[in-house]
Amino acid sequence: MKIAVVLGTRPEIIKMAPIIDEIIKRGIDLTILHTGQHYDKEMSDNFFRDLEIPAPDYNIRVGSGSHAKQTALMMDGIEEVLMDEKPDIVLVQGDTNAVLAGSLVASKLHIAVGHVEAGLRSFDMTMPEEVNRRVCDVTSTMYFVPTEQSAINLLAEGYSRKNLFITGNTVVDACFRHLEIAKKRGFDEESLADLDIDNMDNILTLTMHRAENVDDKSRVGNIIDALKELSDMNIIFPIHPRTKKTLQGFGLFDELNNLNHVHIIKPVGYLDFLQLTSKSTLILTDSGGLQEEAITLNVPALTLRYNTERPETVSAGGNILVGSDKDVILENANKILNDKEFAEKMKNAPNPYGQGDSAKLTVDAIQKYYDDGLLDIRAPENIMSSFERKMTSVDEDITVNEFEDRNNASIHMLFDGEKMRFPVDNLKLKGMCVTYDEYK
Repeated sequence: MKIAVVLGTRPEIIKMAPIIDEIIKRGIDLTILHTGQHYDKEMSDNFFRDLEIPAPDYNIRVGSGSHAKQTALMMDGIEEVLMDEKPDIVLVQGDTNAVLAGSLVASKLHIAVGHVEAGLRSFDMTMPEEVNRRVCDVTSTMYFVPTEQSAINLLAEGYSRKNLFITGNTVVDACFRHLEIAKKRGFDEESLADLDIDNMDNILTLTMHRAENVDDKSRVGNIIDALKELSDMNIIFPIHPRTKKTLQGFGLFDELNNLNHVHIIKPVGYLDFLQLTSKSTLILTDSGGLQEEAITLNVPALTLRYNTERPETVSAGGNILVGSDKDVILENANKILNDKEFAEKMKNAPNPYGQGDSAKLTVDAIQKYYDDGLLDIRAPENIMSSFERKMTSVDEDITVNEFEDRNNASIHMLFDGEKMRFPVDNLKLKGMCVTYDEYK
């Protein structure tokens, strides 16, 4: 079996590192393709070396550009590689343009696509990431889903439960793996060493880069007004160059930079940032991935957004959506600082993304699909049977498998009277409402 992994951005490399590890450990043939969507020193071979994974076999180096230009260049380069390498499956992770390009090209070449972190939905189609993840799911053969809630999103869109694998999220594997590497190395970034992070109390780590925040003077101004009043915190702000430029354009950068409790530093490397996160009292962010890392590292998070494709972090109790509302930010930040019971509850929120075995479960599923011949993408040879979509209440003590066998059916959705459930094979259906396709 040969597996190709398509990577485009730093978060993809981070989250795929445990899966790459697992593939190598099993002696499976591996090809790593880097699109070069983001290219700087962090994306060079040094970054792969720091994470102790192999450097890419191919780097297309598409660089930055419009969505259309960038995606077209990626597709052209990925197609050439896949036609030469002929992998059995292509793995993509998340919701970037590399995911969009890799999944489209592989599916057109009749190569199976495995979507790692499938099923996330913000339901905000103005976000390019939402478009990318939805298109990728249309083209995929295997869906490696972080949570039951994400799996239910896919079931609601008509995907077969038999192609969905609730593996947890590799962010958990990655946090545990990479924090150990980081601790061995210590802080590499001078700015963090100079601030003496190891001996600093009440650290608030701030990240802010999304256009809906930094490009809106009113919103970003409200956030800065909240930061002014959090004077008991040591606010560490690794600022994105684009964010800095925008704040300067609004005349807000100097105002923020002159606050004694705010430490604006240049962007730091992933391993340094992971250590900073782990030592924080509170995270204030508009990042998606950081919401996952925070709950994994038991750090309360306040998210500067009005929606999230990581709602599990909110329902678990480790993350609160605060938007850009100054009063809401301050109310929740002060509650975390001053209410020990509330803070402990957030810190100890159950991690919805698993226990760190996501990479193993993912590669197990791929190996079984390969062994069973299910990665072969062929045109159908049988005439399609008709089916009727039905809904019924189940009064018998019967499992999902037994129901499907008896009715020649495929179950899509289950409702147990309180919440939607994922239809695992041996789940008892008595008392549930079932939506299913019955084949003729």
